[in-house]
Amino acid sequence: MKFWAALSVLVFVAAIAFVVRPGFGSYERWFAPKPNLWSKWQAHDPTATGNLDHSAWSEFLKRHLVLNDEGVALITYGLVTPVERGRLDEYILRLTKTPIEAFSRDVQLAYWINLYNALTVQVVLDHHPVEGIRDIKISPGIFGIGPWDKPLITIGGDALTLNDIEHRILRPIWGDPRLHYVLNCASVGCPNLGSAVYSADTIEEQLDAAARRYVNSERGVRLANGKLSVSKIYDWFIDDFGGTEQTVLMHIAIYADPDLKRQLASISQISGQHYDWALNDASQ
Repeated sequence: MKFWAALSVLVFVAAIAFVVRPGFGSYERWFAPKPNLWSKWQAHDPTATGNLDHSAWSEFLKRHLVLNDEGVALITYGLVTPVERGRLDEYILRLTKTPIEAFSRDVQLAYWINLYNALTVQVVLDHHPVEGIRDIKISPGIFGIGPWDKPLITIGGDALTLNDIEHRILRPIWGDPRLHYVLNCASVGCPNLGSAVYSADTIEEQLDAAARRYVNSERGVRLANGKLSVSKIYDWFIDDFGGTEQTVLMHIAIYADPDLKRQLASISQISGQHYDWALNDASQ
């Protein structure tokens, strides 16, 4: 028993040392969810021309999304009225009753993104006030953190979690790194919650715009004294960005504004990473 206790301490100390070391890559990457296809959700109708109504979610964002001085999108959680909350709940319920397999891929993509973001706001409202989403400890298991592994909705007879939507549906089916720029985790360090709903008609333009917005923000990329620090998102999900430090740099350069792209041309490695888990709450 003493041996195992000592070994546990050594592993813990080693993990801490690994976390705090400078540069790119940390132990957190080991625990980041991997894409794990839930094949049921691949069903779609490529000939379908119908669309979905996201106006209720759009109205909520118009009323409660604000930008602070740093350009971070915040939600006025404390000002949401019971009536507005009821409309948000009705919108989410309506989406869960939609036969999504009968729609085209672009309609499905907008559907899952809007649903994920609306669900995240809903779960924060359920537990507000709270300092950060990780403090909403409703995920099952001893090591459960935050709300991501808690079944929140039922669609087609199956219970779904936020992680199911992101890692079992969106990432494996679409395989698009830009998804990380449109899924909001209610944190300051996360890419902004979009002020407009995502639509099948404009989804490509919206994905590109979200990528440019984040890459060219301090939350995404920071350059100082010739040293580059990037959001931990690029570390956690490095495989989605090509799998190496160099492919991450190449990805960032695609969406960088001219001045940032010029500075990146002389950067050969990532020197650090950052992320702010504070809640995207306009009242904090």
